[in-house]
Amino acid sequence: MDSLNCESLKKEDMAAKSGGDKYRPSLLQDEEEGIQWRYGAPPVYDVTNKLFEEGRTKEWLEGSLEEIVQKAIKTWEMEVSHKLHVQDCKTVNPDKFKLIINGREGLSAEETIIFGTYNALLKSSMPEELKYYKAEEESFESSHEAFRTAFPRGFAWEVIAVYSGPPAIAFKFRHWGFFEGPFKGHAPTGDMVQFYGMGLLKVDESLRAEEVEIYYDPAELFSDLLKGPTITQSEGHQHKSNSGLACPFHK
Repeated sequence: MDSLNCESLKKEDMAAKSGGDKYRPSLLQDEEEGIQWRYGAPPVYDVTNKLFEEGRTKEWLEGSLEEIVQKAIKTWEMEVSHKLHVQDCKTVNPDKFKLIINGREGLSAEETIIFGTYNALLKSSMPEELKYYKAEEESFESSHEAFRTAFPRGFAWEVIAVYSGPPAIAFKFRHWGFFEGPFKGHAPTGDMVQFYGMGLLKVDESLRAEEVEIYYDPAELFSDLLKGPTITQSEGHQHKSNSGLACPFHK
């Protein structure tokens, strides 16, 4: 394990103790002028943080590598989902960054910001007639709206285990939420939906992400999202109106 990099991670974590979103430290330093946010202002994760705190399976020691890695990944996801320009993302090396899902060709930082993390995670090479989600037909906004509606209490994310320290951080994760709003024409069941996966985060000397590799089985997610009965368009509109607007991600 690289002791210098681990020490730098701890220093960054200590800088986050002064307030703000305790799981996404870079939000604390993002008050400077010039940053363009996708929705006009920094995101607020109060709803998802509440779900995370109530449902997490691990309680990492303060300042531990596991806790720091969890914050680093949540912060990275927040930046590429809510900042419009790569140069404003403090956790990303824009010249080298790649997001690789299940071994597919990697997306650059700019492509990830445009395409969206949900679309990147759910893109499939299956035949068209077998795809339960067509990422190529979704925009960033439509993909996030689909999951925001399905998970009005948020879609939380946690690190289950960390197997190596920087510069190549291998980890296991869990992603979960309560299916309480419609998803792609299927009625909500109210049940918890969750899936597990593995990841590899490669960082540079400044601890900026150079590569993020994620491996998981999408069937774990869709087997729960598609088991509800199909609903009519009018029923779907009613569910959507009552679903709230909380940001679902996690991270």
